[in-house]
Amino acid sequence: MSKNIFKKEALDYHSSGRKGKIEVVPSKPYNSQRDLSLAYSPGVAEPCIAIDQSVDDVYKYTSKGNLVAVISNGTAVLGLGDIGPEASKPVMEGKGLLFKIFADIDVFDIEINETDIDRFVDTVKAISPTFGGINLEDIKAPEAFEIEERLKKELSIPIMHDDQHGTAIISSAALLNALEIAEKKIGEIKLVVNGAGASAQSCMKLYISLGVKKENIYVFDSKGLIHASRQDLDENKKYFVQNSSNFTLEEAMVDADVFLGLSKGGILNKKMIKSMAKEPIVFALANPEPEIPYEIAMSTRDDLIMATGRSDHPNQVNNVLGFPYIFRGALDVRATTINEEMKLAAVRAIASLAKEQVPDVVNEAYDAKSISFGRTQIIPKPLDPRLIYWVAPAVAKAAIDSGVAKSPIKDWKKYEHQLMERLGLDNKFVRNLTAKAKRNPKKVVFAEADTYKVLKAAEMALEEGIAEPILLGREIKINKIIQEYNLDLPNCTIIDPRSDETIDQRERFAKILHEKRKRRGLTFYEAKKMMRERNYYASAMVETGMADVMISGITRSYKETIRPALQVIGAEEGINKIAGMYILISKDGPIFFADTTININPTIEEIVDITLLVARTVKEYKIKPRIAMLSYSNFGSNEGEDAVKMREAVTYLHKQYPDLVVDGEVQANFAVNKELVSDFFPFSMLADGRANTLIFPNLSSGNIAYKLVKEMSQFEAIGPVLLGMKRPVHVLQIGSSVREILNMITLGVIDVQNRK
Repeated sequence: MSKNIFKKEALDYHSSGRKGKIEVVPSKPYNSQRDLSLAYSPGVAEPCIAIDQSVDDVYKYTSKGNLVAVISNGTAVLGLGDIGPEASKPVMEGKGLLFKIFADIDVFDIEINETDIDRFVDTVKAISPTFGGINLEDIKAPEAFEIEERLKKELSIPIMHDDQHGTAIISSAALLNALEIAEKKIGEIKLVVNGAGASAQSCMKLYISLGVKKENIYVFDSKGLIHASRQDLDENKKYFVQNSSNFTLEEAMVDADVFLGLSKGGILNKKMIKSMAKEPIVFALANPEPEIPYEIAMSTRDDLIMATGRSDHPNQVNNVLGFPYIFRGALDVRATTINEEMKLAAVRAIASLAKEQVPDVVNEAYDAKSISFGRTQIIPKPLDPRLIYWVAPAVAKAAIDSGVAKSPIKDWKKYEHQLMERLGLDNKFVRNLTAKAKRNPKKVVFAEADTYKVLKAAEMALEEGIAEPILLGREIKINKIIQEYNLDLPNCTIIDPRSDETIDQRERFAKILHEKRKRRGLTFYEAKKMMRERNYYASAMVETGMADVMISGITRSYKETIRPALQVIGAEEGINKIAGMYILISKDGPIFFADTTININPTIEEIVDITLLVARTVKEYKIKPRIAMLSYSNFGSNEGEDAVKMREAVTYLHKQYPDLVVDGEVQANFAVNKELVSDFFPFSMLADGRANTLIFPNLSSGNIAYKLVKEMSQFEAIGPVLLGMKRPVHVLQIGSSVREILNMITLGVIDVQNRK
């Protein structure tokens, strides 16, 4: 993208629609006169009186506890320098946006037209009662040091200058992991630093807290090495003075273990990188151009571990890994400050998370197949959703342990779930199912084990303790994928249905299939031939009890995958029609859609069967089904084949199953909006709550509906869940993600447990 095109796109982004990037949204009802009288006069007087009597109640009755001020005077903006308060406002709004989307923290951005330290500090102090915390931003050094120190001493709320400490915290986590990979001790390394501003100084101080020896740090500013003979150093720089003679950056780089750059591009060259010690670590963090281009540095040495500030290279040192979650943890325990212990806790939490198995959602976000801890993953990716419930609790615990928390947390598991709920990450439905599956794991046969996604999901299921994978496919190919992506699938059974080793087993399976299909024209020879196909072989394993559940379909059409299961296993006794159900996870809980995959135009009797199948399954998930029979008509408002069909199905269900909460025919918007139903159809069984189970009149409407909802919302989809089979078989959609496969494995294990 050319610079001019990008410039126009950036300006259009900020100016189109509502100007800027953030807005204030009411958090309480305001539609009625009563709502307004509670929100303002006269109702607002009551919380005012309560706060006047106990000032800490301001955290109970106002947004103070979740409100951070992002404050700047615009004297050191990004790479733009001193551009003034107005020009800094887009950056501060952007910071507010990051606080909200990554940690659900509300922000007022405040740009102060003041460079005098005393007046700046007085202004911030005067407005501080509004806020639960203060994030100082883009204030030039050395004034930034004094401003932060004075505010921390004079105010009792969390305060942090992110330009100083953000990079320090993230790069410290990267340093710990890089040293582990390089097998070097932090107390023995030689560190060369180019750049001596606020951020660099904060980095070095935090590195020293972690164990780096100050005498092993060589710092260069624009005038060269900071050494004892220089007379132009302020008090902050004097702390890093080297008691050696003066020498150049090139000379300092010889045998250096770590280089930290917070300066400008073009400072390093290949010769300097080559002169470094074995297993060198280079943090070239200048933006937009690193001190040495990533590609050039990496081409110089095979043993180099490198990080930059850029998103287009591995190991991005990005402050968003830290500041949202540090403030989240500090706010949640009402910390009076952000101290060294809290920063170090964040460092260790971020470093530890980088070593954990990366979830599929992160791999997909970065268009990668298997991100794992190593030279190109020494810190987590900025979009890793786990950061909030790794870093925030660590910071909160450190605040409590160091005695600066006014509202300690007692139930940490509950707090972790609250953090996930803030960003819609806490999928209680899946979490509860996973917990149940773990209690009694089952044997799951994967008919397409020669694909990366299936093997990755199998690895995750094994690690979660929910399944014992059985892998079907060519052993050489499966092992090659396992090795290529460094998957951990120890002691898993691998079976190739086409191999000579399975001849006897194929024969036994063929006899079972032939016995079931011989009066449908199937010969024994054909049955034996079919058993060479993995979906037939997997179905036979489930039918004979060699496996508990079958998972397939990621590379084959739905029809191709389900036919072998129907022929080998068949439908459950007493079931006239099998059905397909999707589960869409909303913030209010799961919504069940059926039939979405099997029956093209079911009859009234088949609609009843599908409804009863779905209702039984929903109950097995410990959820009471509230069923809406959908159509284009509301309770007889229109005639037509589909409307009448659904209406008559409801009549039958009301008569035969009076305890079942089911009603219709009803339009979809009424089904999921209890206010609409209660206003217009108060007689309905759905008037006292929205439906959680939607039955569609035909395959077309069901399939279209779930796909539209899934693509146009942030709902997570699980399915299709196959209902009515004699034994558990679940068919994936072509191209399912690893997360979707893992969810299907979990449902399959639950299916087995429920049947037994």
